[in-house]
Amino acid sequence: MMANAIEEITTKAMSLPLQQRLALAGFLLESAEAAPDPEAEAAWNSEIEDRIQAIDEGRVPGVPYDDVLRDAERRLAP
Repeated sequence: MMANAIEEITTKAMSLPLQQRLALAGFLLESAEAAPDPEAEAAWNSEIEDRIQAIDEGRVPGVPYDDVLRDAERRLAP
């Protein structure tokens, strides 16, 4: 029964326009972060700092925002 409800909600959500799907995804992610894990938070902060440093030092290339958005739209398209 629960699987059917999730499948139905997912099907309806995927039929929404891109901006509404992104807003829904953001809402769902925020609701899942109600009680953050301090260790996970610290690990993510460290990872973010490492990635920024890698870009700043030229060890990895940055990806233009328009390219990221275009790729996300392509992947989310039904």
